[in-house]
Amino acid sequence: MFQKGCKMSEQAMVCFIGAGPGDPELITLKGRRLLDEADVVIYAGSLVNPRLLDGIKAAVYDSAGMTLDEVINIVKVSVENGKKVARLHTGDPAFYSAISEQIERLRELNIRYEVIPGVSSATAGAALLGQELTIPEISQTVIFTRMEGRTPVPEKECLGELAKHGASLVIFLSVGMIAKVRDELLKGYPEDTPVAVIEKVSWPGQKIVRGTLRDIEEKVKTADIRKTALIYVGEALRASEAALGKESRLYHKEFRHGFRK
Repeated sequence: MFQKGCKMSEQAMVCFIGAGPGDPELITLKGRRLLDEADVVIYAGSLVNPRLLDGIKAAVYDSAGMTLDEVINIVKVSVENGKKVARLHTGDPAFYSAISEQIERLRELNIRYEVIPGVSSATAGAALLGQELTIPEISQTVIFTRMEGRTPVPEKECLGELAKHGASLVIFLSVGMIAKVRDELLKGYPEDTPVAVIEKVSWPGQKIVRGTLRDIEEKVKTADIRKTALIYVGEALRASEAALGKESRLYHKEFRHGFRK
């Protein structure tokens, strides 16, 4: 989005860029180009792969230890000096990136900005599993969510309530509470529901643990997975381990549409 009435240089703006899940090749072409063109890069050092910064010309700031005020101050000073700023976030900025609060500040300062999507760890993890999360007749809904921790979750979105839908779930930021996650999920799913946990998807040393709600807590603890992991839940997960015989109508020989008579 571009703010109207901005008095800054046309070259001076902020690009929020999705860095992808970790593999430096999983950034979009546009994101890579804007990163290379930036004069200033502020990146989430605790999550973004530093290899993405190799060879760039920009001044680099690690936001891992910064407050929101400190980040915005760097942006403000940079833009006032005609610099192009890249704000590099892990995965896709649409999920748990905290860009909304930064954008609110930029609007107040009348600073132009644009958001460049990235590859979410959620989709990268599904790709690693060889898994489609929407299987005909099994699940046509995917819910992205998290367990309540220090950041509150609306009561109607608590994990136990979401589990009652029986949809495919991708749970962020919650593996450190795996016992509580399991207990909540059992309010809607049976014990034999498939679960996959992936730690640091697409990074060197990534881990995959597969099980069911009955045994996933023990398996996660045995694998020593404590953070930076995604939890996938739902009947659809069986498709990456066995043939389910559930086919969409799209490619059925009797299905007619505008491209196949």
